[in-house]
Amino acid sequence: MLQRTLTLVLLCLTLSVAGFATDADTARKTALGQAEKLTAKTDEISMQLWDLSEIALREERSAALLADYLEGEGFSVERGVAGMPTAFVASWGEGRPIIGILAEYDALPGVGNAAVPERSPREDGITSGQGCGHNLFGAASVTGAVALKRTLHELGISGTVRLYGSPAEETVVGKVFMAREGLFDDLDAALDWHPGVETETRNDPGQAMNSFTVEYFGQAAHGAYDPWNGRSALDGVELLNYGVNMMREHIEPTARIHYVIPAGGDAPNVVPEYAKVWYYVRDLNRESVEGYYQRILKIAEGAAMATGTTHQVTLITGVHECLMNRPMQEAIQANLELVGDPGFTADEQAFGKQLQRFLEVEEKGFEGEVKPLDDEIEPATGGSTDVCEVSYIVPQAGFGIATAAAGVPWHSWATTACHGTSAGVKGAVAASKVLAMTGVDLMTDAELLSAAKEDFLERTEGKPYQSPIPADLEPPLP
Repeated sequence: MLQRTLTLVLLCLTLSVAGFATDADTARKTALGQAEKLTAKTDEISMQLWDLSEIALREERSAALLADYLEGEGFSVERGVAGMPTAFVASWGEGRPIIGILAEYDALPGVGNAAVPERSPREDGITSGQGCGHNLFGAASVTGAVALKRTLHELGISGTVRLYGSPAEETVVGKVFMAREGLFDDLDAALDWHPGVETETRNDPGQAMNSFTVEYFGQAAHGAYDPWNGRSALDGVELLNYGVNMMREHIEPTARIHYVIPAGGDAPNVVPEYAKVWYYVRDLNRESVEGYYQRILKIAEGAAMATGTTHQVTLITGVHECLMNRPMQEAIQANLELVGDPGFTADEQAFGKQLQRFLEVEEKGFEGEVKPLDDEIEPATGGSTDVCEVSYIVPQAGFGIATAAAGVPWHSWATTACHGTSAGVKGAVAASKVLAMTGVDLMTDAELLSAAKEDFLERTEGKPYQSPIPADLEPPLP
């Protein structure tokens, strides 16, 4: 508590020395104060979402929690958008600029854990968990939007705040369907953040991706008495996977192809008449992903022919890699540095080190210091996100805040544990401040917004957005 108090005092002194001589500076200081007033609410929502830990497209209570709170703050909320019951759009204000803030809240299956520094199931039996920290993501985005709204109201600044409740990011679905429906088209700019193990402005484009299933349909028979009367759907899946694994030698090192088999038969003595494999194909850009996807489709067809089965391919979703926006990145970086390290306490650092000791990784605790923004875009480190779709429609940028102990595996029970602690919440509180401050920068600094739009047009070459998914594809609802 003392460390946090000192940090706030130093921050206030820094702001006082800076003077906030301009209207933009005054607005930024107000936004910071409004976000600070919402610290308890950020904590409350973070823990409520952690408790719920609802997985993709099943986030009924999580979405309602956020939408209800925003309605109570005066936002008008449209629920069930883009064909997804757990997607919503909340708006406040009028006129331009229209600034969007993205919120996510889905959990991951199978990574549930108590908020303790060792492997320990939750007492309530919930096995899903916030291994990607979307409980913090959703909470901070919502309170950041509310802080921005309160700032505009207090200072009489015109403009519109738009909060996008986007479900199913973990299956890379929500914003893809929202983008196809044109829900981001009228924005002037969009912001997001993400929990992580470092505090930094996002400068990594990630990877484009296609997610799809291949189902095989055969003929059941007795596995010993008359297998010749059967046609194994599992053989089709295995032959497809073998062909793809042979293909790996002939793809670029930047590509990633991975799969699971959700269905492969029920008993060894029954020739499987149905089997299913689920694939992710990733690379640095859409063109490369589409090329590998088409090759796999041919392998899938050949596997069906070779095994005497039939098959069906279902594209679930697809995403671009992210476009960067340098003016917005620099604005975020300035606010990250102003807010600074989340200020983890000795007890929180001890938690992190105990967790690292359990996992047998270097005991460094939480690393919250703000990293500098590189001059050049960093190489893609893997992973895909539907946030990238927004970056092809409007100027968009984001950042990460340390919410988990350094070096722990992501998408795991260990990050779930971290995101249920006060250390995780501190990252969310810092994120709420940066979102509100950068949002008000975009609202009050016409030169910044103009530069962001110019950068966007240069990177897109003025080409309109094209969705990676067909116009008739429906969201993969449970």
